[in-house]
Amino acid sequence: MKIHEYQAKELFKKYGIPVPEGRVAFTVEEAKAVAESLGGYPVVVKAQIHAGGRGKGGGVQLARSLDEVATHAGNILGMTLVTHQTGPGGREVKKLLVEQGLNIEKELYLSILPDRGTAGIVIMASEAGGMDIEQVAEDTPEKIIKVFVDPLTGISPFHIRKVAFGLNMAPAVQKSFSKMLMNLYRFLVDRDASMVEINPLVITTEQEVIALDAKVNFDDSALFRHKDIMEYRDLEEEDPLEVEASKYNLNYINLDGNVGNMVNGAGLAMATMDIIKLAGAEPANFLDVGGGANEEMVENGFRIILSDKNVKGILINIFGGILRCDVLAQGVVNAAQKTGINVPVVVRMEGTNVEKGRQILADSGLNLISAVDLKEAAKKVAQIVA
Repeated sequence: MKIHEYQAKELFKKYGIPVPEGRVAFTVEEAKAVAESLGGYPVVVKAQIHAGGRGKGGGVQLARSLDEVATHAGNILGMTLVTHQTGPGGREVKKLLVEQGLNIEKELYLSILPDRGTAGIVIMASEAGGMDIEQVAEDTPEKIIKVFVDPLTGISPFHIRKVAFGLNMAPAVQKSFSKMLMNLYRFLVDRDASMVEINPLVITTEQEVIALDAKVNFDDSALFRHKDIMEYRDLEEEDPLEVEASKYNLNYINLDGNVGNMVNGAGLAMATMDIIKLAGAEPANFLDVGGGANEEMVENGFRIILSDKNVKGILINIFGGILRCDVLAQGVVNAAQKTGINVPVVVRMEGTNVEKGRQILADSGLNLISAVDLKEAAKKVAQIVA
């Protein structure tokens, strides 16, 4: 689960991680009130959406007076902000963070996240912090240092010193940086975060270390332990179809293609999307109904696929194990009868009760196209949407 920058900074404060003074605003008048309460200019007006690259898209503006705050807030609120992370459609800005400006001496990059390769936690940092960090990672990856931490023993002073030395950090700021990094690591572990990123982490002319930005993602599977984090969820920032799918415990991700697909099992779903692309088409979604899905889940999954206007054909790929083929077939028939099928459907089923499932589909009177194997199914659906 993603949260907004202002929410991440609220959490940072609880862990003693320094952030600029500021508050969220939903209107121009609120933005002006926050700016006045900060006690001086300049202030920064920042769009709040679940995407990076806001500065390059015009979503971060420096204001040197109250009039400039009003102008920037008016321009940003309601704008469709397009960044490299939003896609060409962009995101509508509905809230702002107004915070104090800082005297910045140096910008750094800092992040902490689990590392699957080492089954540990990795701290990544770079002196080349700021808006172009992605380009730095691509062109000069040697400028990004990595320090690996064993989660069983936790972070130690030598980990922190290694990061500080890698950033060429002056002795005057190493003490405050050490405390901040220790707290940041504790935050990641305590809150089951899947990523904590500060870009930029700044050193001010007053030799303070401050998180100028904050990006935090949480492990969805651990949210049951963090009811307070769940309150930060912003459904307006999420894809409506993905929100709908989450109500029925369906693993659904909306994509840009035109072939809807329903599969049981995440690995099989990934393979299905790969073979759709290999056949020359593009998947419109990832949908894993799960090995233990029931008829209702299948019906809801089918309904969600059909609600995507980009879908021109559907591929159903089911291996009947825990989820029997006859249960899947009946769910498809029920969904089709309730929602109406307006696109061709290719079905490939194997496993438990496969003959019974095929019979249910054959007796349904629906326009279904059978396939013997996955390769044939992908080829047929690709021809349909071409």
